Amino acid sequence: MKDPLRLCVYATVALLAWLLGPWAVLGFAVLGFAGYWRARRAGLTQSKCVLKDTRLVLAYLGLLALVAAAAIINSLR
Repeated sequence: MKDPLRLCVYATVALLAWLLGPWAVLGFAVLGFAGYWRARRAGLTQSKCVLKDTRLVLAYLGLLALVAAAAIINSLR
């Protein structure tokens, strides 16, 4: 299975571009999480991402999604 590194990169770019809003972070984090989830289920255990272990990448992307969702909810108040 090909490493979906670009999805991790997209989530990081979205985080750095927070000024565009948490919706971008949430979208890229969910997209990246789904890609890494599929890759891990297909047997990928090591990533080219700085975090290396796909479990760490999934945790990172999940955390980004949670923070973005919290920011969106907070902005609606």
